[in-house]
Amino acid sequence: MSVDPDELLPPYVGIQLADVRIVRTEAEAAAALSALSEADVIGFDTESKPTFAKGEVSTGPHLVQLATDRMAYLFQTASTAGSATALIVLKPVLESDRILKVGFGLGDDVRRLRAKLGIEPRNVLDLSTALRRGERNSLGAKSAVARFFGQKLQKSRRITTTNWAMPRLSEKQVLYAADDAHVALRIYRHWRANPPD
Repeated sequence: MSVDPDELLPPYVGIQLADVRIVRTEAEAAAALSALSEADVIGFDTESKPTFAKGEVSTGPHLVQLATDRMAYLFQTASTAGSATALIVLKPVLESDRILKVGFGLGDDVRRLRAKLGIEPRNVLDLSTALRRGERNSLGAKSAVARFFGQKLQKSRRITTTNWAMPRLSEKQVLYAADDAHVALRIYRHWRANPPD
């Protein structure tokens, strides 16, 4: 029986809970907007409640994640009030031509943000295709962490398919979501600092 080489890698240690902010109030939105506006590049991702029934249309995104080098900010958009608070930050940041937004597999995220929140993300770099080195398939966060950091990014299917529209997210959901945005930024920084030959 062969062992997957990725299984032998040490685990990737992601962002700490103390460095994650769930933005709920206008004051928290103002603080997030200030921090994100100072960044040259931010990590970016969204989560949506999964659909299981045939023909069921997603009402996502239900969570939008943005990360600076030091912090991750989570915006819940399942409720009208949550969307209104989130828009204070998301619209100016995601539509900014100055701030580069990086993430993995962002096509669906961009479409859903446009459809649900009327946001037109600009200056977006999808690392799934940007990091490809002649491979046919696009690169995911898990394989990028293995390639660039020599570590294994834990991606639990159980967490991936949880209900992201819940008003209260579990600690595991919060860390999973924050890591998705934060790891993209870390990989981008590493890639830019160590250009391939």
